[in-house]
Amino acid sequence: MFRPKLLFTSLAALALGACSPQDPQAVTSAAIAKSVILPTYTRWVEADRQLAVSALAYCEGKETLETARADFLHAQKAWAELQPLLIGPLAEGNRSWQVQFWPDKKNLVGRQVEQLVIAQPQIDAAALAKSSVVVQGLSAYEYILFDSKPDVANAEQKAKYCPLLIAIGERQKQLAEDILQTWNNTDGMLSQMSKFPNQRYADSHEAIADLLRVQVTAIDTLKKKLGTPMGRQSKGVPQPFQADAWRSQSSLTSLEASLAAAKTVWEGVDNKGLRSLLPSEQKPLADKIDAAYAASLKLFAGNQRSLTEMLGDDTGRQQLNDLYESLNVVHRLHEADLAKALGIQLGFNANDGD
Repeated sequence: MFRPKLLFTSLAALALGACSPQDPQAVTSAAIAKSVILPTYTRWVEADRQLAVSALAYCEGKETLETARADFLHAQKAWAELQPLLIGPLAEGNRSWQVQFWPDKKNLVGRQVEQLVIAQPQIDAAALAKSSVVVQGLSAYEYILFDSKPDVANAEQKAKYCPLLIAIGERQKQLAEDILQTWNNTDGMLSQMSKFPNQRYADSHEAIADLLRVQVTAIDTLKKKLGTPMGRQSKGVPQPFQADAWRSQSSLTSLEASLAAAKTVWEGVDNKGLRSLLPSEQKPLADKIDAAYAASLKLFAGNQRSLTEMLGDDTGRQQLNDLYESLNVVHRLHEADLAKALGIQLGFNANDGD
């Protein structure tokens, strides 16, 4: 005779549970992980799979140098888009160095590639994984395809460098696939950014803090990647060979891709990004950050010249200064204003001490 009452009580409890507000930081963390980060990692895997296929096809004479270079640029763009998303496994154990070696102040990439093709002329991906991180990634791949010393347009030279090129393509594919798998594992990063507490995060606030910390570090790195070749760390003397992709003349394209990816973390998909965590009274700050991203990306989009070309004249150098200052605005708004508004203590970032 008590069943109707029990049923009513159970339904009422369910209704209350359905109406109780979810933790907004947990919702945002899960949404960014699922709708922004995971798709970007997936595109990176697909680009690296194509890179591995491309290296083999090029070395077998089934693909032109022009196509091989285009496939490299596609993989490099996919990697650039990951810069603001280096959270979890890819940020640990020097893995990011295995993809891109920068800064390279002493041309270690060129020197070590030359040593390796002599020491191990038939190297494969397994042997490459045991070699220096300098020669495992996109920086070495770029050197082979674009630098004048390898000169792979020459058939004899191409044969000399192709085993390493194929090994790098396969190594990058394996690395990307391994990282994506760790994200999708039962207790992987996707789960850790969605369900709290877990081994990595005590609560959702820690996950949001980690996301913002990665954003701040990434935007600071963009400033360094632009400022170093501009001469901002060498008393105003331009250092064009210190750009991260000077051989392929694609440094600015990579910077733009990274900044656009950072913007997706801010905005989110369906407005479920970091921006959604700001209360209504913080709308002026949200508008400022929106405007800062728009202004910087507009400067990138309006430029059709390479970084090296721009360093060669006053107009170009002024445009680069404008770009740098626009990145600085985005960086400061995240590091100071957004962190304060979200109640996050950032502490040191990965670039401190560089």
